[in-house]
Amino acid sequence: MPAETENYMLKSWRHNSENLAKSKVVKAADEVSTAAGVAERGGNFDGLQGTSPSNTVPYNSNNEYFKLLRFGVDSLYLSYQGEIFPQVLERLTKLKQLAQHPEIDQQALAQYTIAGHIFEVKDKGSSVFPYVLEDGAFRISISKASKRTPMAYVKLSSQYLSSVTPKEAELHLRSILEKLGKLTDSAHVSRLDLCADFVSNEDMESWDRKAWVTRGKNIAAYAVAEKFTGWTVGLGGIMACRLYNKLLEIFSSGRGDLIPLWQAAGWKYDESTWRIEFQFRREVLAQHGLVNLDNVLANLNGLWRYASTEWLRLTIPNLDDQTRSRWPVHPLWGHLSSIDWETDGGPLTRSFNATRLPEDKRIFSLGASSIASYMAKHGITDYGDGLDRFQCDLYGYLQTRGEFLGLSAESFLIEKVRLRAKEFNTIQNCLDAEWTQLERNKSAVEYGRASKGGNDAI
Repeated sequence: MPAETENYMLKSWRHNSENLAKSKVVKAADEVSTAAGVAERGGNFDGLQGTSPSNTVPYNSNNEYFKLLRFGVDSLYLSYQGEIFPQVLERLTKLKQLAQHPEIDQQALAQYTIAGHIFEVKDKGSSVFPYVLEDGAFRISISKASKRTPMAYVKLSSQYLSSVTPKEAELHLRSILEKLGKLTDSAHVSRLDLCADFVSNEDMESWDRKAWVTRGKNIAAYAVAEKFTGWTVGLGGIMACRLYNKLLEIFSSGRGDLIPLWQAAGWKYDESTWRIEFQFRREVLAQHGLVNLDNVLANLNGLWRYASTEWLRLTIPNLDDQTRSRWPVHPLWGHLSSIDWETDGGPLTRSFNATRLPEDKRIFSLGASSIASYMAKHGITDYGDGLDRFQCDLYGYLQTRGEFLGLSAESFLIEKVRLRAKEFNTIQNCLDAEWTQLERNKSAVEYGRASKGGNDAI
């Protein structure tokens, strides 16, 4: 989808239809049935919408009860064995020191630009992975030279994975890592999350905990402002499942890139969208003989079937039968467990930008709040007069703050801009040529101090 078209659709959803979307989200959340205790009262599901409970009902097409919108890999964590190049390690050490510098103009230089990505270099890491590079696509944790520790441990963002296939994402990631060090093995999967977005008129609160037949633990239901939002099973273990209202989550997080993908599958604004996710950690993948990414991607069907038929099932409890494995499968679960991962999971956005941008809505909201507070403090009710006086006093404030650093108001503000640009991955604050010159200048200073017998070299 062209970026212009997608942006138009997103703006249309966010602005022109915001009130409508809000009302429909609330309406969807309000559709909590009074039949929440049906299963607890003996498993009598008469009157519920959908197919009659059966273990043999075919679940191979969309209908009024269930509509599959898309499915795919939502989160992916990869590790790579290898050895980082010495010059890269040296540069990362210096960039991390810049990120820790007390002056913001130096902090803004803590960037590593590579393969079209402007990575922020974090001021903190861990004992195992002391260096961290991050933008909107990847969070790359890098270790020092060690044969026992992977050279890199990488989290691929869900937004990025909705724009490219996992294989395409890994190939691009590998091209980045090969510029940082020598890789000695293929990508190993440390964690994999598979998800499916769907629409159903089923009441997701119409069953209780007993309906979940699982090898996992810690079954929990969630609500926000007394509105039911979903279930989790097995959180904290080597496998976990989440079933939650994705539309409500999107409305709070601003993840609008999924809306056009849902629309392409026939989603309408009055439909509440749910997501089911299965999380597989390295331990469970290894139990199935799946270690490297190619093998994992070739066995998504098997992983989904294992998760939805052996590890977890949603059933219709039969309290007269103490053998829970014989309880019939819930109609909703019949559809979800039958998803064929060898088929097309839906369109990709193909318009991803590896920046981490705040929403304009949030920025303008903060700005409007500041201006309103200023006008109220000074008793100003004229919009134009308020903006003019605010801008004038803001300039004076920046000038005063900048004077402590010997900067003009303009220069002080630009320093703030460069610092935010580092966090948002939008502006390259130090070009490679400038970095080379900066290193030469530092070397000259170090040499001068050393030649004078000083011990305060940088």
